[in-house]
Amino acid sequence: MPDYLPFDPHPRAPVPLPPPLACDSQFHVFGPREQYPVRPNAAYEMPTATWQVAQRLHATLGIARGVIVQATTYGADHTVVLDALEGLNAGGPRRYMGCANAAVLTERDDAYLQKLHDTGVRGARFTRGGLGISLSAAEQARAFARVKELGWYVKVQPEPDGIAAQLATFEALDVPVLLDHMGRADPSRGDGDPSLARMLELFERGNFWVMLSLSEKISKTGAPWDDVVPLARRLIEAAPDRCVWGSDWPHPVSMKQPPNEGALLELLYRFTPDAATRQKVLVDNPARFFGFETA
Repeated sequence: MPDYLPFDPHPRAPVPLPPPLACDSQFHVFGPREQYPVRPNAAYEMPTATWQVAQRLHATLGIARGVIVQATTYGADHTVVLDALEGLNAGGPRRYMGCANAAVLTERDDAYLQKLHDTGVRGARFTRGGLGISLSAAEQARAFARVKELGWYVKVQPEPDGIAAQLATFEALDVPVLLDHMGRADPSRGDGDPSLARMLELFERGNFWVMLSLSEKISKTGAPWDDVVPLARRLIEAAPDRCVWGSDWPHPVSMKQPPNEGALLELLYRFTPDAATRQKVLVDNPARFFGFETA
C-alpha cells in the first residue's frame, strides 16, 4: 500500500473569512489506528486525521458546519464517523452531519442504519471502483431502496477519468443525488467534456446537485488551478441553487503534497466572485440539502 501524503499541518485563514454558518460539505476523519482498525484489504490508509484536528481547522477557516464522509478505509463500520459526530455536536445545535459508505446499506441491519440516522447521517456515498468496495446490481437496487426509505440522499464519487459512464446507474433516481468533485470533468475540454455535458443535462431534472471540490487533482496546470475556474463557474451558472463546496480534507490518496485549506477557500471565491453566490454555495445550499438546523 503506498504511503500517501498527509494534510498541510499549518492551515491559514482565507481572506476574507467566509460568511457565517459556512459549510465544508465533504471532509473525512481517520484514526488513530489503535482505536479505529482499518478493514481487511482496505484499498488505502491515511495518516491520522482526527475530528479534533478537523475542528481546529474549521475554526481557523471560519467554517461553522460540516459533513463527514465515511472513507472506504473502514467499510461498513462507521464507528469513526459516529464518534466524530457525537464529539463535534456535543453541547449545542447539530452543526455537523454525516454521509455513510453505501456498503452499510447491504451489510448492516435496520437498527444500525437508524443509529446512523439518529446521529446525523443523511446520505450514502457510492464509491468508485478502484477503492475496493463494489455492489452487485441486486445490492445496488436494495441500497437505493433503503436510501429512499430513510429519506437520505445518494452521493456519487467519480472515476478518475470522469463521471459520464457512471451516470446511467443513477439518472432515474427520484431522491437527491450529489455528484462529487465536479464530476471530475476535464477542464481543458470545456463544454466538449462528456462528464460536464451529462451533468448539465441532469441538472434539468431538479434533483441533481454538484460538489465543487478536488480542484487540485482535476487541474491540468497545477496551483493556483486557474484552469478549473471556468469549469466551476459553468456548473454554478447552470445550477446556482444546487452547488455546494467541500475541502476533501485530509485529501485521501494524495501522491503530491495536499494544498493549504485557506488557498482552497480563496479558490472558491474565484469561482463565486459575488457575495450572493458565495452565500448560496457555502451557506444556503448546504443548509437546504443536508438539513442543518436553522440555529
